[in-house]
Amino acid sequence: MAITALKPSLTSFFTGSTATPRLLQPPPSSSSPRLLLTKASSSAPSPSPPPSSSSSSEQSASASASASASAPAPVGRRQFATLTSLSLAAAPLVGPPAARAGDDGLSEWERVFLPIDPGVVLLDIAFVPDDSGHGFLLGTRQTILETKDGGSTWAPRSIPSAEDEDFNYRFNSISFKGKEGWIVGKPSILLYTSDAGETWERIPLSSQLPGDIVYIKATGEKSAEMVTDQGAIYITSNRGYNWRAAVQETVSATLNRTVSSGISGASYYTGTFNTVNRSPEGNYVAVSSRGNFYLTWEPGQPFWQPHNRAVARRIQNMGWRADGGLWLLVRGGGLYLSKGTGITEDFEEVSVQSRGFGILDVGYRSPEEAWAAGGSGILLRTTNGGKTWIRDKAADNIAANLYSVKFINDKKGFVLGNDGVLLRYLG
Repeated sequence: MAITALKPSLTSFFTGSTATPRLLQPPPSSSSPRLLLTKASSSAPSPSPPPSSSSSSEQSASASASASASAPAPVGRRQFATLTSLSLAAAPLVGPPAARAGDDGLSEWERVFLPIDPGVVLLDIAFVPDDSGHGFLLGTRQTILETKDGGSTWAPRSIPSAEDEDFNYRFNSISFKGKEGWIVGKPSILLYTSDAGETWERIPLSSQLPGDIVYIKATGEKSAEMVTDQGAIYITSNRGYNWRAAVQETVSATLNRTVSSGISGASYYTGTFNTVNRSPEGNYVAVSSRGNFYLTWEPGQPFWQPHNRAVARRIQNMGWRADGGLWLLVRGGGLYLSKGTGITEDFEEVSVQSRGFGILDVGYRSPEEAWAAGGSGILLRTTNGGKTWIRDKAADNIAANLYSVKFINDKKGFVLGNDGVLLRYLG
């Protein structure tokens, strides 16, 4: 599918009827073809977080196929929808018993076994603010799970508006504000609920949306903010029927204008993000698909701001610390923290025991305590704001790559991985 770039002067992407959003002016076609995401070679294993492209999703599934060769055959989609549509209405949420901490030797985490195919990569999790026990878990292969006991047990959730025999959706992101919630995925799909997830409505999206939707954030009543992997940011305040562009162009267009300003590696930019993370204040940091530079955006800025990486190795992921500073992960297992708070290019390395495996994500439980997770079951903890890290060796027994660390609050946290691996924080 050809990639369509935002027109530099574009100020509003969607307009018109409440039935189907449409473009004010179709943006011109991109002059350069879209390339597949690539990985830089490394002397040590360094798995990448699951990117948003369907080809990379298949690679993730293929990589775990050998480990699950002896597993039962997956249930067909039609059979799956039939079997699971009654699961929540007819019976309480059930699932295989969760392994307590002592079973895997984890001091503060337990593994929760899920009723899904082994090859599923878990991608995001969220809970209803007004009901701390009610939450949803997303993943590849059209996976949506629901819990009503705080995450101890999960059941498959069937959403009729998301059932389509022609697509196998990859659900990338979920967010709640009060009882209102949003889910986005690839191929482009947007789901909305106003009753805490009891029912979900599919909101139409323009076929000319630039890039794939990789992130959504519920920001207020009938309001949300969504981001595509080409750097388009859209804001709605009327339940998703109209969207306003928050940036004037995609990052490809920005780099074409600023490549002479000294951004190293911009000429190799493929036009998509590898990762994107939002701060509580609404600031974004995103890593280019090749990991050779990063970009930031603050509310009110018309364009993304590109930054040279201050480290030799390629960037794996970046995000926001609890104090407002940045953390940066490089391929091969390195971890860096920015000096001070806010957006900067000044970082210093922190010593970690990653055994050469890539660290893929960091999640803060409090300003002082954070957990980092990565390839081959790497799990690290800091209790002093990131100055020193201790590896939880017991997590080495988890035969999976751990892609995401999510703390809902200081009492509730989860680690998401491939092969359907979910860890729950015990505290």
